[in-house]
Amino acid sequence: MRTVLMGFLGMLSFVMTATAQNTAEMLGYDADARVLIINADDFGMCHSENKATMDLLLAKGISSATVMVPCPWFEEAAQFCRDFPDMGVGIHLTLNNEWKRFKWGSTASSNLVPSLLNEQGYFYPDVRSVEQNAVKEEVIIELRAQIEKALQSGIDPTHLDNHMGSVYGLVSGISFLDVIFELCLEYQLPFRLPRQMSERVINEVGMERARTYRAMIESWIARGIMLPDHLITVKHGKTYEETLLRYKELLQNLKPGVTELYIHAAVESPEIKAISNAWQRRVFDLQTFLSPEMSRWIKDQDIQVISWKPLREAMRR
Repeated sequence: MRTVLMGFLGMLSFVMTATAQNTAEMLGYDADARVLIINADDFGMCHSENKATMDLLLAKGISSATVMVPCPWFEEAAQFCRDFPDMGVGIHLTLNNEWKRFKWGSTASSNLVPSLLNEQGYFYPDVRSVEQNAVKEEVIIELRAQIEKALQSGIDPTHLDNHMGSVYGLVSGISFLDVIFELCLEYQLPFRLPRQMSERVINEVGMERARTYRAMIESWIARGIMLPDHLITVKHGKTYEETLLRYKELLQNLKPGVTELYIHAAVESPEIKAISNAWQRRVFDLQTFLSPEMSRWIKDQDIQVISWKPLREAMRR
């Protein structure tokens, strides 16, 4: 089975090489350039997350963030975007609410999107429930409402991505990616979906679905959608030092093309401890990318750090 899988991965790699430049080349970089976007997800979720994300953006420890429009602390994030309009901030399209004691629902009026909400009026906590309950027309209403609210709040979004991968169709196969790509074309915004599927994802979805995704992705790229080549995140260590080492190992093995590394950063506080049992990982992310050592190390690896803006501008050209 592994031989077949590796053969399929090789075929995908050949097809990509034969038919298209990687995204870095589309932006004017050499084919072997390693270009990195460091994105902080969950901006707007809570104050602890906001403080960490704002500190990282101002310190240039990260190059991008994505804001969750339906969340309780969205307005603080929006104010930051109005105060610092040159920062690269996109929209973290949200159809889930995974926390037990920290809740949010839809941006659109609840009577317009009932399939997206549970009996308590909140988003579902897991991806499977979204895939199996959501009505496509209501997904469109909700996601457009989130984009429009961000625009009306003074945010000039650099791109779109998706909280918890609820539109990908990776759990039960019910995908809303056609909705996403239509919105990307409508608002002329790139999207976080890697052009190169990892071996882990192919194992999860199966080769048949992987072929379908590949054909769909290439068709939308042909229509002008800009996507990163790779998407990565880290498996945190038990300590900050171990986590820092794992980030270095991850980035040392960065592949050519545009890669997004997504993180979740928060300052240590009673608030984040009450929300998440894994709060310490978010604190480790803040410490890692505020560290001058990490910034120097990335430069020493000859990695080019960019925001999503070059992808957006290339798409709009």
